[in-house]
Amino acid sequence: MIDKENSQSWHGTTIIGVIKDGSVTIAGDGQVTLGQTIIKGTAKKVQRLSPGGLDIIVGFAGSTADAFSLLERLERKLETFPGNLSRAAIELAKDWRTDKYLRNLEAMLIVSDGNDLFIISGSGDVLEPEEGIAAVGSGGNYALAAAKAIYTSKISSEEICKKALNIAAEICVYTNQNIVIETLSKK
Repeated sequence: MIDKENSQSWHGTTIIGVIKDGSVTIAGDGQVTLGQTIIKGTAKKVQRLSPGGLDIIVGFAGSTADAFSLLERLERKLETFPGNLSRAAIELAKDWRTDKYLRNLEAMLIVSDGNDLFIISGSGDVLEPEEGIAAVGSGGNYALAAAKAIYTSKISSEEICKKALNIAAEICVYTNQNIVIETLSKK
């Protein structure tokens, strides 16, 4: 049986990350939806973190409160494993899957340190996309398809993210065109 109350919390955003030509961009729309109602159109679901002086960009889809709990834990993991996003992401995913409290959190993260791009999920997955494009959220598949279609054109990772999110917003009713973008250069 589908839990309608919890499935509603998954609607309301699209996050995309793209690695191309020495930079990594993570972008997200600003729509927050509860059921079929738009609550807010200007939410910021892409953020820059600087634990221990390391620049990290993170985008999240799902429950906002759950995502912020995960962001706090990710920051702690990055302080425990300074400069090692891969290890911090794996440790967060392990905790997320095995901890009684964390396992109920409903969110997905896309994270990057400028070198690596990962999707972190509550099922214990830390996924590194093979083609340098990651997308999550209700419009994630639309944005992913659009980004793949234009990836080989002579535009930046930032432009790919903008175009992909605008296309997703035209198709997904839970995605809007108020886009927040963060970009890091590879180190």
